[in-house]
Parts: sequence; structure tokens; C-alpha cells
Amino acid sequence: MSDAEAKKPANEDDLIDITDPEAMEDPEADEMILALQAERDDLKDKFMRALADAENSRKRSERDRREAEQYGGSKLARDLLPVFDNMKRAVQAVPDEARESSKAMIEGVELTMRELISVFKKHGIEPISPEVGDKFDPQHHEAMFEAPVPGTKAGEIVQVEADGFMLHDRLLRPARVGVSSMKAN
Repeated sequence: MSDAEAKKPANEDDLIDITDPEAMEDPEADEMILALQAERDDLKDKFMRALADAENSRKRSERDRREAEQYGGSKLARDLLPVFDNMKRAVQAVPDEARESSKAMIEGVELTMRELISVFKKHGIEPISPEVGDKFDPQHHEAMFEAPVPGTKAGEIVQVEADGFMLHDRLLRPARVGVSSMKAN
């Protein structure tokens, strides 16, 4: 079948001459026009929905890409936090009388800790380092224990066990703290 034959209607009697006023008054032609208009409206609706769906998919994939870029390394970062904790504990464990003889080793560990923090910051990881006396914040701190400590107010941090870390705007690990439970008199 040639292209010319494919474009020809199967029955030429079904064609309506729109230049003929009598043909335009034909109720069958009106029905056909209404059917075509309904089909056009249906196809337009489907097209608009498909267009909206494609736009939503594009936005979703862009958001997923951004999140993967920002938060994709969170598992590795979480696994590196105990390394930082152990290095900090190692420096704190050196007694004052041994500090002078171990000065080079302590400086090396502190330098490594600073480099680790620098790499963390480069990738959007910020430490949460509360101080004794700060107010407990459940959004950033995890209470490991409560104790009635004289001279403190309820909800004050009395001990810092481990620093916390934020990955951009998400909590990677809360700071682990001890909290005072002193009642007000």
C-alpha cells in the first residue's frame, strides 16, 4: 500500500465537505465533530498529565541527586566517628606527669584529630561540642545519665562523654552528655 493510499479514507462517502452549508447541518456531522472534540480534549488532558508527570519526575530525580551528593557519605562518616572519639580519649588519658615525655606523640595525635575535623568540615560534617554548664538540648544531645549534682540546675550538662556531629542540616550523631537532675528549692 502506498502512502497516498494509506492517507485516503477507507470510504470516501464518510468524508464531509465543510464548505458545503447543507453538509454542515447534517446531525451525523455534528455528532462526528463532537466526538472529535471530545477525543481532542481527552488527548490534551492525557498530554498535560504526562507533561506534569515528567516535570515531577525531573524535580524528584534532581532532589534525589542533591540528597545523594550531600548525604551519600553519611554511613562512612558515622563509621569514622569512633576513630575521632578514640583519638580524643587517648590524648585525655595521658597523665599530666607523662605529658612532657610523650609530647611528640600527643602532638601527632592532636594534629591527626585536627586533620580529621578539617576533612569532616570539607564534607559538611560539623562537630557539636557542648560544654559543662550548657543547657541540655534534646535536638543535639543524648542524655546518657541524670544525676543530682549540687550547684547545678535541672537540665544543665554536667559531663560530656562524646562530641556529636551534624551532616549539613541533619544530625549524624548526638553529643553524649550527663545531665543534672537537681530540683529547684
